[in-house]
Amino acid sequence: MARIAIEMPKLGYDMEVGTIAAWTRKVGDVVSRGDVLAEIETEKSTVEMEALAGGTLVEIALEPGKEVPVGTVIGWLDDGQ
Repeated sequence: MARIAIEMPKLGYDMEVGTIAAWTRKVGDVVSRGDVLAEIETEKSTVEMEALAGGTLVEIALEPGKEVPVGTVIGWLDDGQ
């Protein structure tokens, strides 16, 4: 079983931090690459964050409302391998 980190994405060239507005999936949900996992707020907008890999969402490390630097691990997927 391989765990894949879900990181706060860099959604703009000058983005340094982002806020998790909402998770659209819950722990235990199976997701495919491209599925929306969360909504991320930036200074300018709210953007849907898509899964970069498929697997099962096994951990939500940060709850909505948390502002964190780009690259911070906010959750984990298990790819089943």
